[in-house]
Amino acid sequence: MHGAFADASGWNEVIHRLSGDGYPVLAPANPLRGVASDSAYLDSVLRTITGAIVLVGHSYGGVVITNAATGNPNVKALVYVAAFAPDAGDTVLGLQTKFPGTKLGLEQLDVRPFPLPGGGTSFDGYVKTEYFRDIFAGDLPRSTTAIMAAAQRPGDTHTLEQESGAPAWKQIPSWYLVARDDNLIPAAAQRFMAKRAGAHSVEVHASHVAMISQPRITAELITLAARTTS
Repeated sequence: MHGAFADASGWNEVIHRLSGDGYPVLAPANPLRGVASDSAYLDSVLRTITGAIVLVGHSYGGVVITNAATGNPNVKALVYVAAFAPDAGDTVLGLQTKFPGTKLGLEQLDVRPFPLPGGGTSFDGYVKTEYFRDIFAGDLPRSTTAIMAAAQRPGDTHTLEQESGAPAWKQIPSWYLVARDDNLIPAAAQRFMAKRAGAHSVEVHASHVAMISQPRITAELITLAARTTS
């Protein structure tokens, strides 16, 4: 499950490696409309899958998997890749700013209104092009990050302060890939969340998009989770 400012294509190389090892992989689109609704959507996807599931989340996708996996007996492992692993009542904004180091604030966002289906207006946040590479993907080529910035999927800004529910990591074993060079979720925050969840933790020199810049290590961690819980 991808996070905000991204899409499922960020998993392409990881999917290639996992599929090559015989693992069936599904990378659904994250609606990015709100914690409760995004988690309900993923829960609906999970319920169409038979057999054991290793659920992987990047960035805000970690919030979604934490909530969607709760109570699902098919989910055997959770893998967080530079991701939020919230406890009940936590918010994305609270975890992102719990430790110093994030370079993403309101001044780095373009905020654009959009109409809600039932009436009214909400707001989408996009990382401004001039900040995107430094915040999101500083270890990727500029030609690549220019395309990523142009094609980024925004998240509803209200999601930043929406509280997370009961965390699945309290019942399901978890693994965590800490991105040491992350300018969006500080490494200190990642270590804090990994330790709190009792996750098996691995660290790597990578930007926020560790699954793109370090696909081998990411795939190996997912494979380890699958083998350990099979």
